[in-house]
Amino acid sequence: MRIKSLRNREFSPVYRSGKRAADLCFVLYFLENGTDSNRLGITVSKKIGNSVVRSRVKRIIKEAYRLHEQDLLQGLDIVIVARGAAADKKSTDMEVSLMRLAKRLKIRKEKVSR
Repeated sequence: MRIKSLRNREFSPVYRSGKRAADLCFVLYFLENGTDSNRLGITVSKKIGNSVVRSRVKRIIKEAYRLHEQDLLQGLDIVIVARGAAADKKSTDMEVSLMRLAKRLKIRKEKVSR
C-alpha cells in the first residue's frame, strides 16, 4: 500500500492544532483529517547529519510506519520530527520509539486478546 504524504504547507495545522508527544528520538504530532486514511509527514533537519544520515532516518521512519500502519487508527495527519538522537539509533530502536509515542497519544489500536 502506498503511503500518502503531507506537503509542507499541510504541516502547519498539525503543528498548530494537533496533539504531540516526544522522546529522545522523535516528536510525533497528529491531527484528525476527516478522511478514512492516514497521511504521513516526516521532517529531518540538517542538524541530524549529512544527506546520507537524513535519508537513512527517513527511510527507517517510513518502513516502521508501513509495518505498523494497520495497528494505527485511521483518518489522521501524522507528522514525525526526528531529533538528534535518531541518527545514532538502530532501526529497531526507532521503530519501538515510534510505536511507544503512538501508544502514548492513543492513536495505536488496542490489541484484542484471544
